[in-house]
Formats: sequence, structure tokens, C-alpha cells
Amino acid sequence: MAKPFRDKLVKAFQDWSLPRQIVGEDAMSTAAESEGSRRWRPRLEQADRVGTSICPYCAVGCAQLVYARGNDVLHIEGDPRSPINQGTLCPKGAATIGWMMNPNRLTKVRYRAPYSDHWEDRSLDWAMDRIATLVKQTRDETFVRHLPDGQTVNHTMAIAELGGATLDNEENYLIKKLFGGGLGMVWIENQARV
Repeated sequence: MAKPFRDKLVKAFQDWSLPRQIVGEDAMSTAAESEGSRRWRPRLEQADRVGTSICPYCAVGCAQLVYARGNDVLHIEGDPRSPINQGTLCPKGAATIGWMMNPNRLTKVRYRAPYSDHWEDRSLDWAMDRIATLVKQTRDETFVRHLPDGQTVNHTMAIAELGGATLDNEENYLIKKLFGGGLGMVWIENQARV
């Protein structure tokens, strides 16, 4: 065996933790470390703050810890203090950072005016005002107080609501009260199947 190769093999064998552990180094020693593992640093060491969030994928409401440096998110993991998920996340929740950091993610509202052949970028504030205006206008134009036989109904059949799978029971209760009781909407449904 050539000397340079043998020297490299001996060095690699000495740096490997298993032989050191076999010969009886103290279990509390750094025997499991190698030269390479000593250079590794935890990626969360760079975070200057940790925030909390709720996973957006379903109605379970798993708590998340969001590690950030400045305005850049570094990592997202389950919050072990949560009685709901106790630090675990499903594959969709664990991938939260992937959709959050995706360069193809839309960060503005895309709007196509009636009869237009192109999309425009609009702000979220503009979109919320537009939705509120159209809902009020449609409700005012189509609101029925009484049926022809005089029965009071106070409803509109021109607006529908479809809730998402991420809504919990409390949110659905409030939606039913606002849209059904407040706006008089009849068509209220929830898409609770993921």
C-alpha cells in the first residue's frame, strides 16, 4: 500500500468516531465529533428573532415558530409549546417556507377588468375596497324584504359564499352570522375537504 494513501486512510480512521467509541472513550466526550462535524453550525444560529404563526393549510391550527434575520425568514418549524401539534407538522405544514419563499409567489392582486384582454397588478387595499363596494352594490340591488305573499325573508339570492378548508368552527360561526344574518345571503357553503 502506498504511504500517502495509507496515511490518508489512518487519518480518516482516527477521525472517524466509531473507533474512538469502541476503544472506550468517555460517553460524555466529544468522541462522536469529527473534524467535519465541528465545522458545521446550526442554521438557526443566524436568526436574530423568533416569531409565532399558525399553519395556513387546514383548520387544525398547528402552531409554528418562524426564525428570521432582519426581514428574511430562515426557517419554520412546529412549536413544541402548542397543545395542538406539540412541535410536529404534517408534510404540508413543514413545507410552509417553500411556498412563502417561492420566487413565483404572487405578492400583488392580479385583476382583469371586464372585457379586458390583459391582467393588471393592483394593491390589496384596492381589491378589498372593490370587493366591499361590489358586495354592497349587489346586495342593495337584489335584496328582498318580503315575498309576494307577504312573508318576511330579508335575503339576497345574488351572492354566495364558499369558505375554505382552513376555517375552524368559530370562524365558520362568525361567517354564518355576518353573511347570513347581516347581509342576508342564502347560499353559504364550506369546502372542508382537503
